[in-house]
Amino acid sequence: MNDPWWLVLIKVVVLFVVLLVWTIFNVWYERRLVGKMQHRLGPIMNGPLGLGQALADGMKLLIKEDFMPSMVDRVLFTLAPMIAGTAAFTAWAVIPFGGKVTMFGVDTYLQLTDLPVGVLVLLAVTSVGIYGFVLAGWSSNSPYSLLGGLRSSAQMISYEIAMGLALVAVFLYAGSMSTHDIVEAQRTALSPFGIDLGLQSWYWLLLLPSFVVYVISMVGETNRAPFDLPEAESELVSGYITEYSGFRYAVYFLAEYINMATVSAIATTLFMGGYLPIWPLSWLADTLMPALNNPWLGPIWFVIKVQLFISLFVWLRGTLPRFRYDQFMRLGWKGLIPVSLGWIVVIATFQGLRQANLLQGPVLWGGIVIILLALVAVMFIGEKPAPDEEPAPGVFDAFAGGYPVPPMPGQVLPEMQDVVPSTAEAAVPASGEEQ
Repeated sequence: MNDPWWLVLIKVVVLFVVLLVWTIFNVWYERRLVGKMQHRLGPIMNGPLGLGQALADGMKLLIKEDFMPSMVDRVLFTLAPMIAGTAAFTAWAVIPFGGKVTMFGVDTYLQLTDLPVGVLVLLAVTSVGIYGFVLAGWSSNSPYSLLGGLRSSAQMISYEIAMGLALVAVFLYAGSMSTHDIVEAQRTALSPFGIDLGLQSWYWLLLLPSFVVYVISMVGETNRAPFDLPEAESELVSGYITEYSGFRYAVYFLAEYINMATVSAIATTLFMGGYLPIWPLSWLADTLMPALNNPWLGPIWFVIKVQLFISLFVWLRGTLPRFRYDQFMRLGWKGLIPVSLGWIVVIATFQGLRQANLLQGPVLWGGIVIILLALVAVMFIGEKPAPDEEPAPGVFDAFAGGYPVPPMPGQVLPEMQDVVPSTAEAAVPASGEEQ
């Protein structure tokens, strides 16, 4: 893209303003939607439909006293939220909002920039954002913040591996890492096994396992419920942002909601056709109403799709309980990553056969049968869990570790008179003692 500098500046300002306004809307949207799900009203008092509540909360954070504890690392404590906020905004540089348009006499795309490796840039920028959370926990000089930062870094790194592997199948199928090229590759008609279904080939349907892995990974990547373990108030207060307040806290709050929109935008771009019209409007655009293919309508379709993913985030928060940390890590390392690796092998094999014109006849149906058998084997012939070992019978000291612990099945508590003398024994003095 060879846009003049002034056009690039206009795009940067517009993108910055759109993300800020969108974040304010999403804060209000989440509160309203969770309120509806829980039979509450949500914000309704300030402004029309309560829209002024989110704006008021943002203004309050900006003018609130910015307190910094005395024992923190002052440089890293200030640098950490800046890293998280910068990474959140930078990721949108390669997200396409629309096709080719004419702005002020210049032919350009509704996209800040397009790179041959645009998706790798997205993964790199989101990886840099992890430093903002790790440094926040380290620099706060607080055990709660440190544990929250460690949890956040561990789960973001783990689920970023699964997320990256889920995107490999998209690269193989589209033959490009450019975000614009991937969206345009989904414009072609969907015709699996040579059958024209009259639908666009959105990759969520063609690459369903990759789509499912990515959706689960993006929830874990953004530390959202039910994977909000780094901010678990029950044991870590607020996790890595426990010591933050005022503007620094506002930056983390902003980065969380922008990251939620970022991963939703990536899912929209790579799996849901990006700025292409929504079906059945896509069919109408190709047949009866070509005006729906107007590139200026692309941002509308794009925002609707992203907002649906954000609704999924809110739905999960309002319905699912928080997972245990060991369950969460087991899902990533022993579930999503192996599935992604196996799916990559399948896609690479089919792409190689298709390019060699071998994907037909017995080879095609033989491959389908093998995949089905593999799925059956994974689902029903898995390793059986080992039975829980019964604890060794015997006397169990509930106070051995300093805290009272309930006994496990099969364990026997010692008699109370052996641990605490009864009231009667304590009241009767031993022989020879003075009254």
